[in-house]
Amino acid sequence: MRAIVQHRYGGPEVLALAELDRPQPAGDEVLIRVEAVAVSMGDVLLMRGEPRAVRLAFGLRRPKRPTIGRDVAGEVVAVGPGSPRFRVGDAVYAESDQGGFAEFVAVPERFVAARPASIDAVHAAAVVVSGTTALQGLRLAGVSRGQHVLVNGASGGVGGFAVQLAKTMGAEVTGVCRGSKAEHVLAIGADHVIDYTRDDFTANTGRYDVVFDLVADHPLHRVRRSLTRRGTLLLSSGRGGAVLGPMGRMAAASVISPFVPQRLRPLAASRNGDDLAELARRIDAGEVRPVVDEVFPLERAADAVARLESGGVRGKVVIQVAAAGRTAETQPSSTAP
Repeated sequence: MRAIVQHRYGGPEVLALAELDRPQPAGDEVLIRVEAVAVSMGDVLLMRGEPRAVRLAFGLRRPKRPTIGRDVAGEVVAVGPGSPRFRVGDAVYAESDQGGFAEFVAVPERFVAARPASIDAVHAAAVVVSGTTALQGLRLAGVSRGQHVLVNGASGGVGGFAVQLAKTMGAEVTGVCRGSKAEHVLAIGADHVIDYTRDDFTANTGRYDVVFDLVADHPLHRVRRSLTRRGTLLLSSGRGGAVLGPMGRMAAASVISPFVPQRLRPLAASRNGDDLAELARRIDAGEVRPVVDEVFPLERAADAVARLESGGVRGKVVIQVAAAGRTAETQPSSTAP
């Protein structure tokens, strides 16, 4: 099979197209023929080996596994002996433990779900990690009707789903983004937008019941002052330092939380097929729509990663994985079909 591999840490230039052996499903795994795979910041960080602490698990000098990619959508082509839920031919989407930048990937069935019937594979791939992270975060915060939720980083993958899901939960939503992306954030459901290049959301003292911080561009004490007295701060992502990345900030929040009236909650999203099934139901019900910024063919995976790193993305960047001998055309910006 064709796959994108890297044999050292670095930027998009370390990614190359190669031929690898097709994996075989074992135990409760299903083998998915990948039609599309989204590009996430987690992929970018693993590609670069950042923060350096992740290399303890993923390889000190070079990646232990040469192929990145977690957000896959495609078709089941084989099942392991302990996988009774899916059959060959089922249209699915799943969160893989890497390996998604390839034509085939094997995934335990508990991390797989039938993909939404109302969208194609490209848009389904855009849902997986970002949609799951947003759903688990808002659930952790206990978002409910009438609350005021702020999403810092509202134009990105997780932020876009957080805006939409918070609205379905009955919240009033403020999105923080660059001014050039304000129209997009309003279009996906935000009630208000703050242009971070002109205004500081932390100046709105005591206003928000929940702050979902996906950027980490303000000290914790400043973000806390934007919360109501019993408000919740959700911490997810943000680059942080070169060695620990966002882990230092999250550890500090965990230490502070018991001593302040607000709840400071680090979010460690996890793979969950049931959450993917819930997201599929919400998408088919018209409550949520994935937004795809641009689509690249597999052989241009490096360009797809560079596009995500450019900072100009609205929604998700997706790689369309074509069958051998075929290519996928680069697509313009789009929303769900």
